[in-house]
Amino acid sequence: MTVKQKIAIITGAGSGIGRATTLALLREAYAVVLAGRRRDALEQTVAAAGPAGSRTLVVPTNVSDPASVRALFEATKTTFGRLDLLFNNAGTSAPAIPLEDLTAEQWQRVVDVNLTGAFLCTQAAFRLMKEQMPRGGRIINNGSISAHAPRPNSAPYTATKHALTGLTKSTALDGRKYDIACGQVDIGNAETEMTARMKTGVLQASGALAVEPTMDVEHVARAVLYMARLPLDANVLFLTIMATKMPLVGRG
Repeated sequence: MTVKQKIAIITGAGSGIGRATTLALLREAYAVVLAGRRRDALEQTVAAAGPAGSRTLVVPTNVSDPASVRALFEATKTTFGRLDLLFNNAGTSAPAIPLEDLTAEQWQRVVDVNLTGAFLCTQAAFRLMKEQMPRGGRIINNGSISAHAPRPNSAPYTATKHALTGLTKSTALDGRKYDIACGQVDIGNAETEMTARMKTGVLQASGALAVEPTMDVEHVARAVLYMARLPLDANVLFLTIMATKMPLVGRG
């Protein structure tokens, strides 16, 4: 590690937005710690980076498990000595079924990953960032368009993304005294495996099915990179990036 090299942790780094952001940060000469449930998926991201993959550390992690999160941050500190950026990107959703048919287990799983996982990683980042020299760092949360407006049959996902907005604000406030900045990127219809169904039609509030446009996931990675590049005395608190023609503006 060089003096100027920055260190990032990305959760959910094995696919989609997490993979695209990992590759973008590596192109910017970051060293990146890849966290996610599946080692094979994380290693595929490393392979996609080519020679830059030598600046990575793969740490299979369950973000909803406090012991697993502790191990992630301990490995980061042992290997790199500090942390400059945490991207809380890991997320999951429940089946798109009527609210009254969801099980308590389906609800709890989404809460554990999307909300508790982000909190546990944020807490561990605070403990590291406030003690390191130079002090401080940046935390970016993946909030999603669902932090603003729900889709039908999405109560667990939407509730956790709304809650993540509260966590972002609290983190931004509580981090001030440690020179820790926190912001949130709200993403709409980035083209990933999760949004492949957009091309065949997704349920709208009216009950109709409609095809929705998507955007290249690379645009999301660049948005996260813009936030990450800022000095710690500047912060993007909330940034929305979406496919221009997706049916968000004008709902209701």
